[in-house]
Amino acid sequence: MQIYNQLKRRKEEFKPIKPGQVKLYACGPTVYSYFHIGNARAFVTFDVLRRYLEFRGYKVDYVQNITDIDDKIIAQSIDEGIPFSEIAAKYSRAFVEDSTALGIKTPTHQPKATDVIEDIIAAIAAQIEKGYAYEAQGDVYFDTSALPEYGTLSGKKVEDQMAGARVEENLRKRNPADFTLWKASKPGEPVWPSPWGEGRPGWHTECVVMSRKYLGETFDIHGGGIDLIFPHHENELAQALALSGKPLANYWMHNGFLNIDGEKMSKSLKNFFTARDILKEYSAEAIRFFFLSKHYRSPIDFSREIIEESERAVANFYSALKCVDYKGITAIPDDSCNQHKEAFIQAMDDDLNTAKALAVLFELAHQAKNTQLPQPQREQAALLLVQLGQVLGFFQDLASKLCDSLPNLSRQLIELLVHYRDQARANKDWALSDRIRDDLAALGIELKDTPEGCAWNLKE
Repeated sequence: MQIYNQLKRRKEEFKPIKPGQVKLYACGPTVYSYFHIGNARAFVTFDVLRRYLEFRGYKVDYVQNITDIDDKIIAQSIDEGIPFSEIAAKYSRAFVEDSTALGIKTPTHQPKATDVIEDIIAAIAAQIEKGYAYEAQGDVYFDTSALPEYGTLSGKKVEDQMAGARVEENLRKRNPADFTLWKASKPGEPVWPSPWGEGRPGWHTECVVMSRKYLGETFDIHGGGIDLIFPHHENELAQALALSGKPLANYWMHNGFLNIDGEKMSKSLKNFFTARDILKEYSAEAIRFFFLSKHYRSPIDFSREIIEESERAVANFYSALKCVDYKGITAIPDDSCNQHKEAFIQAMDDDLNTAKALAVLFELAHQAKNTQLPQPQREQAALLLVQLGQVLGFFQDLASKLCDSLPNLSRQLIELLVHYRDQARANKDWALSDRIRDDLAALGIELKDTPEGCAWNLKE
């Protein structure tokens, strides 16, 4: 398996530290609001990575943090007039609910920053003792000049970060690029006691402490959005090197932005849609398909038209399963569709190329719907369609999706009429083709012509 490693700026063969096991950390939400679908892209990406690694036989220890103390949480608590802990609890619950609605598997561990305050204080104290951090009027800063490796992940050089330019000038810092490990208390803010006075941890320290606590000094893969490369992940890596001299992770993976009209979707630009709102309009599978139809490192443009196309694509999968009467299949999977399975694995092994993997699912759906093929071959295609689709997070509620009140004989008659229409279209008998379509529409049966064949469904 090849993974693009941001640390090396190239694809590399994935070799886990311990054979058969993968330790994976992906940055979770800062819980001050409902997460938007730009955030959801990262959550879905690393859910799929986890599922694929498990499909390949690895035991995956997956950690996703929840940042429940941060400037934005404090600001939201002031806006809503309730304690920060209630804001964090409210949106932590919402995050879990919306993640579940998107079909995202529960991580192995999901620690909260406020659960590891003592560990954070100990890590900061160790960095001061080793000469990598210093205290200034109750704040504690990381001394970037003390670490020659600083900037290796992002490619940014310390000397390029001039005071008053990219970094906000702070006269208490020794260097403009130095970042905060511990923030001194301010009136009305939540605080914890520490050797440097009351205060609270910095964001970058929270993550490095939580990942090391659950996965060890060095683990296999660290993931997150491309916007986290600098400063967040750079500053995590710096602290890990300061604490142990070892890299925090061997592979660093980052997904691309989700854009609106060519601009990154973000709360600060006020051009975002929450996952919760989008899930009211479209299925979770359509949203997943939308994300997976592009390579995870590429930017992707949001539009309702594209998600509606994704909805139709997913409907085509279910149409194929219904066409072959998936619920009635009694055969067990065999090797007759092995070339499709190998093509799927080859795509996913190429830096998680889900777009190519989806093309394999379309081929299987086409085979399952092809009435010219022997029934056993169609059934094997359907079985593999579900197996590989589940690796991407589809078909999680398969039984209920396939359950409807349409009798099997009626279904067979519809399939027969669709088949006759396909023949009419092949013969360029457009009048007969249109008549069959219109007659079925009058009976509440909607047809959709796709490159993979004709899909049908009952109108709601």
